Amino acid sequence: MSGAVAPRHLRPRGDGARQRTTEVELFFDLVFVFAITRLSQLVLDDLTIRGLARAAVLLVVLWWAWIYTTWLANWLNPESKEVRVLLMGGAMCSLLAAAAIPGAFESHGLLFALAYVGFQVGRNAAATILPPAGHHLRLTFARVLFWSVLTGVVWIAGAIAEPHERLIIWGAALAMELVAPALGYPTPLLGRSRTEDYDIEGRHFAERCEGFVIIALGESIAVAGATAASAGLATTTVFALILAFLGTAALWWLYFDIAGDRSRQVIVDSEQAGRLARDGYTYIHVLIVAGIIAVAIGDNLLLAQPTHHLGGVGAATVLGGPALFLLGETLFRLRMTSTISPRRLACVLAFALLAPISTSVSAVALVGIVTAILILLALSEQLTASSGHDRATFGGVTVT
Repeated sequence: MSGAVAPRHLRPRGDGARQRTTEVELFFDLVFVFAITRLSQLVLDDLTIRGLARAAVLLVVLWWAWIYTTWLANWLNPESKEVRVLLMGGAMCSLLAAAAIPGAFESHGLLFALAYVGFQVGRNAAATILPPAGHHLRLTFARVLFWSVLTGVVWIAGAIAEPHERLIIWGAALAMELVAPALGYPTPLLGRSRTEDYDIEGRHFAERCEGFVIIALGESIAVAGATAASAGLATTTVFALILAFLGTAALWWLYFDIAGDRSRQVIVDSEQAGRLARDGYTYIHVLIVAGIIAVAIGDNLLLAQPTHHLGGVGAATVLGGPALFLLGETLFRLRMTSTISPRRLACVLAFALLAPISTSVSAVALVGIVTAILILLALSEQLTASSGHDRATFGGVTVT
């Protein structure tokens, strides 16, 4: 297909075609700023293991709705009025689901499930119809539609079940959704999809996922600033706010500085862009986003009471957030560029070693130590990249 001509509703492909992120895609993304805020508040309102588990399930649900739409917008042209309406409808459903998050496991479970299932099924049904007759995307989305209807039944069943049973039922529904892409969406009479069918435009896909990371990082800053302002901006609070900003900035640096550019170029050049998009971005990136949200929760606890000791779950968010981010980013780099950084893994180990004392020191001291480790890691990697030191390769994996 040439870059100048494309079937109706589809993005142009081929030489000379450059897919940009459109305004309606950015509008769609803005809904998830609100959704991430609601997730953070859900944990802060229930600072227990149960609260973390519930937030983790809902995070993956929201990510799944967003990443599926990113796949769709990589194929379907948002300049088409029908596709634009589809994205607007998805944004509305996502807003309803986000609004229901605090009560999703209590009185608002049905609203959350109906909004999520309605979005998934409606989007996949439209995506099955919009490509021209005979186009391979019709068959691909038909399989995805089958699975969204199948799991939708389980989501609705969980919503009408007793609240104490909901986490288990929804966990099963989510497991089905996560397994389906890896299996190729096996569907009666329609077979299963292959990653070769996912002829995505790699640069657009990578930029969209990078944009979501920026949303999560930006929201963590916004929440920190709002908490600091409501706390009164005493000297200790201002110092804590600076620490929160530096920690988030270090995460930005670690994600975007070198590995992000290399990974983007890899997926642009790869003949297996669909496989990389599935593995590196669809699956692994949710760990990175989860780490950022956990950091935001820890920063909120820090700014609320900087000199107090954190409880076990609060300390776990302060240490576990950066650890989860680094583990996700390490897996991402390994999958995309076949490189691994022992320094990042050493930092994860350092966070684990801090666990025994994490509830015995003040929140500002604990966050200060974590932030210092992240900054030193970013600086060390920057110095290594600038010096051009040799890298060792073992079994096809480059150690940097």
